[in-house]
This record gives sequence, C-alpha cells and structure tokens, in this order.
Amino acid sequence: MRVALAQIRSGTDPAANLDLVEDYTRRAADAGARLVLFPEATMCRLGVPLASIAEPLDGPWAAGVRQIAERAGIVVVAGMFVPAGSHAGRARVTNTLIATGPGVDAHYDKIHLYDAFGFTESNTVAPGSEPVVITVDGGSAPVNVGLTLCYDVRFPELYVELARRGAQLITVHASWGTGPGKLEQWTLLARARAIDTTGFIAAVDQAYPGDEIAALGPTGVGGSVVASPLGEVVASAGDDPALLVTDIDLEAARKARETIAVMNNRTDQPWRKAESRR
Repeated sequence: MRVALAQIRSGTDPAANLDLVEDYTRRAADAGARLVLFPEATMCRLGVPLASIAEPLDGPWAAGVRQIAERAGIVVVAGMFVPAGSHAGRARVTNTLIATGPGVDAHYDKIHLYDAFGFTESNTVAPGSEPVVITVDGGSAPVNVGLTLCYDVRFPELYVELARRGAQLITVHASWGTGPGKLEQWTLLARARAIDTTGFIAAVDQAYPGDEIAALGPTGVGGSVVASPLGEVVASAGDDPALLVTDIDLEAARKARETIAVMNNRTDQPWRKAESRR
C-alpha cells in the first residue's frame, strides 16, 4: 500500500490549515497514495490557547476534512482538538485524530498526555482511553492501521496492544518538542516501536517552525520517518514542509512477524499477576 506523510507547518488559523490539508491530500492522491497522514495539531499549532479553537467532531473543520477525503478518494488522518468540558475550573479539549475517507469514519483521542520536559498537557487536555484500529483499502487487500499521537510513542505497551488487535501499520502523529537529542529520540522511538510490533511505523511530525515559535512549546522538529518491521528507515524527511510518499510492503511485515515471532512469544507476564495478589 502506498502511504503519504504530510509534514506541514500548521499556523494558528484553522481555515488556512484546512487549505494545507486539501493541498497535500490532492498531491498524495495524485501520487497514488491510499492513505495520507497529517501531524498532531493540524487544526491549529500548539503554543496557543486551544479551548476557543476546538470544535466537535461534527463541526465545520472536521466536515471540511471529510469533504477533502471524499473528493480525493483516499483516507485522511489529521490532528484536531475537540471540546471536553472543564476540569478544576479549566476548559479542556481532547487531542484527537480524525480518520476519514473510503470506508473509514473514526477518531482517536490521545491516551498518554505530555506531562514531561516542563510541559503539562493535562492542564488543558483530557486523556483518551481506547486504542483505535481502522481498516483502509490497500488495493489488493484491506490493511489494518493503528492510530497514535506523539507522546504515545514512548509507551510500547500501546503499540503491542494495537498489533494484537491486528494492526499491520501503526501511525504516529506528532508535534514533537525541540531540545538536545529530541530529534534523535523521535527517530529512535519510531524504529523501536516497529521492532516491538514487527510491523511498519509511519511517524509524521510538524515541520520545524523556527526558533521563536519553537520556544512556545512542542511545535515540531520535522524528521518524519517510516520504519520497517526490522527497524530500518524506509523513508525520512528533513525539517522543512514536505510530502513523503512511500510503499508499505505488507508481505514483508507478515514474514517478519512470523520469523521473529515476538508477538507470538509474548507471555501473560505472570509476575504481574503475582504482584496483584500481594
């Protein structure tokens, strides 16, 4: 299956960002992709208040993404923010992926919130709780695709669960923070999750926005990457906006999963059961 990673640089205007979704989706469809992935915070970059920007999943921004996917005839996955009520006197949102296109109408709410590196996402974002796998028409066969967001990539158990649920490809949609070693960690984590699951990982990040905006929070470093089931880098981008198009060899993933067999050889972790009885 051919997939496209749209490494865009989101701004603070959701309408302008929707134009980017339309442009990159059209280019991905023209290149023969059946799935195009956009970063976390496609709707609006991080570093600004999100509650006033958030819209429901049946609101105009999500409707715009659905229309774009329908016109292009491919599945689009993009990051947005959805109202989630208030907590401790603060309005909160969910950090959400909308997935839409032929045969697909789903969403994923980020499970692991970025309360790290001096940033407290949980102040303004409510956590999700349910892993999500969608099925995309891969042409010759349907393809099961797991969805994750940014900080999720540091938690291998989520990726193993998605693989157990049948995911052959798992996507990571990020607005990665800058700092010493952060780009290297991003690439290493994507490759590690591919090895953990003996499946493909397609990790799309926001393009680097420049030093001034990067100082406001996790707003992207670029470095979008596709990793093979053996952890090899299949395709990668620099730090500028780019459309990365690559073919996913699902037969290679199947053979790797059979040969390396880590998914079959995992135990039920009896030591955890013993701990729970203490």
